Amino acid sequence: MPFFSGQCLVAMPGIGDARFDQAVIYVCAHTREGAMGLTINRPIREISFNNLLSQLHMEPTPLPNQPPILAGGPVDVVRGFVLHSPEYVSEATLPMGALTSLTVTTEIIRDISKGAGPQKFLITLGYASWGAGQLEEEIKQNSWIPVEPSGDLLFGQPFERKWEKALRQIGIDPLMLSTEQGKA
Repeated sequence: MPFFSGQCLVAMPGIGDARFDQAVIYVCAHTREGAMGLTINRPIREISFNNLLSQLHMEPTPLPNQPPILAGGPVDVVRGFVLHSPEYVSEATLPMGALTSLTVTTEIIRDISKGAGPQKFLITLGYASWGAGQLEEEIKQNSWIPVEPSGDLLFGQPFERKWEKALRQIGIDPLMLSTEQGKA
């Protein structure tokens, strides 16, 4: 059975769940027990970085370009995660591969606000999860296509272009996709 840790999942048309329409999810962990990932292309327009700092009882930042906050998924939407480039390391940092690490403490948010955080990062609230065998079944039903991530896909593309970029990266023209879901 293949495991998809460190891969991106691209939602296919007809996924049947509006929360994942045109979603691109970075899979942080995938084992026999299930999977966990972060949606990397859904900014939350109602929450600014300074709002987040305020909620964490931190000083607002004078950074001219405040980083966006993303909806990482529908589970535990008040829990924060930072997917970032691997040069930033703290005691709470988990390496995810050559391109990414994951840190879940407020320390990284404080460092970002002071300009001392990772070079590249995505701040998310919430996560996506699947039970044992659920992700594999959804892939068989053509709900998701696994895609090898690139630094550009993860951190370089505008959020509204990541879905299209991920599909084109594997040679798929999004305009040629059907909204009919395959049956396994």
